[in-house]
Amino acid sequence: MVEAGDGAEEEAEGERAEMLGAAEPALPRNGLLPGKEAANGGGCAARSGGPGGRAAEAEAMLPAGGGRAETRLSRRRLAVLAVFSCYSLVNAFQWIQYSILSNVFVSFYRASFAHVDWLSMVYMVAYVPLILPATWLLDARGLRLTALLGAGLNALGAWLKCASVAPGRYAVTMAAQGVCAVAQVFILGLPSRVAAVWFGPAEVSTACAVAVLGNQLGTAIGFLLPPVLVPNTPDDIDLMAHNISIMFYGTAIVSTLLFLLTGVVFEEKPKYPPSHSQAVLQTVPPEDYSYKQSIINLFKNIPFVLLLISYGIMTGAFYSVSTLLNQMIITHYEGEEVNAGRIGLTLVVAGMVGSIICGLWLDYTKTYKQTTLIVYILSFMGMVVFTFTLDLGYLIVVFVTGGVLGFFMTGYLPLGFEFAVEITYPESEGTSSGLLNASAQVPVDSPVEHETCTALKIQSAL
Repeated sequence: MVEAGDGAEEEAEGERAEMLGAAEPALPRNGLLPGKEAANGGGCAARSGGPGGRAAEAEAMLPAGGGRAETRLSRRRLAVLAVFSCYSLVNAFQWIQYSILSNVFVSFYRASFAHVDWLSMVYMVAYVPLILPATWLLDARGLRLTALLGAGLNALGAWLKCASVAPGRYAVTMAAQGVCAVAQVFILGLPSRVAAVWFGPAEVSTACAVAVLGNQLGTAIGFLLPPVLVPNTPDDIDLMAHNISIMFYGTAIVSTLLFLLTGVVFEEKPKYPPSHSQAVLQTVPPEDYSYKQSIINLFKNIPFVLLLISYGIMTGAFYSVSTLLNQMIITHYEGEEVNAGRIGLTLVVAGMVGSIICGLWLDYTKTYKQTTLIVYILSFMGMVVFTFTLDLGYLIVVFVTGGVLGFFMTGYLPLGFEFAVEITYPESEGTSSGLLNASAQVPVDSPVEHETCTALKIQSAL
């Protein structure tokens, strides 16, 4: 394995080597309340290098000694981002592959729609109690181990599903999906950590958006591919089992290859930090970091708590729509399972475009609060239109309204991660992202229109 810091493997893209103090920095990891730092611009500017950011960063990180540390961008960062995005994609695919075929799996396993819905909701149920141990592991044991656990459990769950391809084996497929749900806990909180540890200030928001985009692309493929691979053949259960096994074995092979790639590509961090803020954080002795104190600091940070609630409502609404999309469509448009998947694809692909645009916009402007508020308003409007046009009898209308809803609602996901990191610096990116994702799992069974409206009201108070 070639070391990320090797001279032939390094680029000085966008940043020249900088002089930083090697002694303990003036800004401790658990020092000032992050919300107060953000209030005067210090937290956001120091991390992102936005307008006026470098000056604020330099002031906050004046060297306390005579040592030097350089900042560089590693070529390996692109491979790390690509591999992470790919195994996140497979995990999201495994989440939605049951729900978009709910009527097929009801026939195959002779189960109720509620039982099939639980194959999706187990992701939410597993996330809430496991997120704190997972974020502790990320902070205590590091990025590489957490990435290997996520990719490894993802592959294990995929292979267990291959043993469930028979009527009456619902319990086996639920256990396998439970393993994939645990894998998700080690995946969803990583985008902001990968972006912060491996990418420079001018590209960190875009990198986070791309990392989240991988998960969204997996959901998109999960909407599109299963209805094509497993058509509804209730009169031929053997054919249905054959088609399901093709889907399960294909997923298992791909996830195993990605697990091996994770072991090859992922390193704990680059040899040289990519930014000033990372250089300072890396000088903090591990014994000076308290995970418990970090959690306390986050919950004392009122802007973060408001973002936590509003993000959970918004993203929970998206999860609700995704889980119930097949049932919503076939209720009003009988026999349109394939088009239900295409509508889900439209929703997520539009959101992927929104994610990239949000990432580029934030890298350029750093207007996190204003952008978040606008996205909430437009998401609420999109949800209202989608709800009241669903039963008009015109599928093309559902395609259009679903695309508009997805552009804003799904495109918001990386924005929320980056906003959280900005207002909580210097707390751990994995901890803030993990709490945001946990908040999104709680309201998944609530009425989605009410959730989005409430999110808009809360965000106005930020």
